[in-house]
Amino acid sequence: MSFTKKDVEKILIELNSKEWVQNIQIFGNKLMIDAVSPSPALHDKKKLEDALINAFKDKLPEAEVQVKVTAKPKPSIQPIKGNPIKGIKNIVAIASGKGGVGKSTVTANMAISLHKMGFKVGILDADIYGPSMPVMFDVEDGKPRSIEKEGKSKMLPIESYGIKVLSIGFFAGLDQAVVWRGAMASKAIHQLIHDADWGDLDFLLIDLPPGTGDIHLSIVQEVPVTGAVIVSTPQTVALADARKGVSMFKMDAINVPVLGFVENMAYFTPEELPENKYYLFGQNGVKNLAEKMDIPFLGEIPIIQSIREASDVGRPAALQVNTIASAAYTEIAKNMVGSLAVRNKDLPPTEAVRITTMAGCSTK
Repeated sequence: MSFTKKDVEKILIELNSKEWVQNIQIFGNKLMIDAVSPSPALHDKKKLEDALINAFKDKLPEAEVQVKVTAKPKPSIQPIKGNPIKGIKNIVAIASGKGGVGKSTVTANMAISLHKMGFKVGILDADIYGPSMPVMFDVEDGKPRSIEKEGKSKMLPIESYGIKVLSIGFFAGLDQAVVWRGAMASKAIHQLIHDADWGDLDFLLIDLPPGTGDIHLSIVQEVPVTGAVIVSTPQTVALADARKGVSMFKMDAINVPVLGFVENMAYFTPEELPENKYYLFGQNGVKNLAEKMDIPFLGEIPIIQSIREASDVGRPAALQVNTIASAAYTEIAKNMVGSLAVRNKDLPPTEAVRITTMAGCSTK
């Protein structure tokens, strides 16, 4: 006696199991069923498998039944953690697996590039043990003022080149080492985030400490981080740590979309020979890693003397006009905005269109 797919579906309806079955294939008297268990537990998958096999033995004794049960996959986008900050639309964490790859320089210049596109931008210097934003924005002597707002005392960020900046460096001397345990550092970050009057911002960039640690966890639990950017240099040692950075953001406890990789110090270009490229740390290391991990590659930044000089004098290189450096940072900022609109499904559609339009990107 032969049987059809309709016969199988009718039995599944009687068993109230049709919703768990994804695929049905019939080859002669062989019946193959692919099902999805609502629970990832091994005993629950086995229970569903046995129930289906036994039911079809009774209903279709002539059928040779094979059942494959897999666990129901986790949703690709989970709710963003953290409490929203009034007036701030998007919070982007800039991270690196290891120190010394130029993460803070990228953060400062990305902020300038976004501001030049017309966005309102702020930077939270969360690198507690090595704050560098006061130097990069030429506000080393800055002291945030205190104001009363809604019955609470709030800090006003220091503004430089149109960017609002808060850093632990404003509260510690230039020669003063910050020797804090994790709990103290996390408390300081909490105050910088929630006890500040940021006003209205399109982007708050958070310059994270290098590596992976409790400060990173504290931040994503404190605020709804909408995406992360990983900065790395091309050499193998740096790439190994960059992978760890991606893994950290993918952890269930953090769950932040990675918007892309930035390859810093990609090659050396002499000012007098701008067409020449010397790959001192290897070629396309970060770009290749991005392809392997299926993460957007936002762009590369060469080693240019003017970038270092600009950072040292507190005037980010992205402020320059028609230079290799400013063009590289602009391209990275545009690609980050485009990736944000595509990768972060929690972004309201109108906001996605607005930010990509301002950056001159496509929402496709």
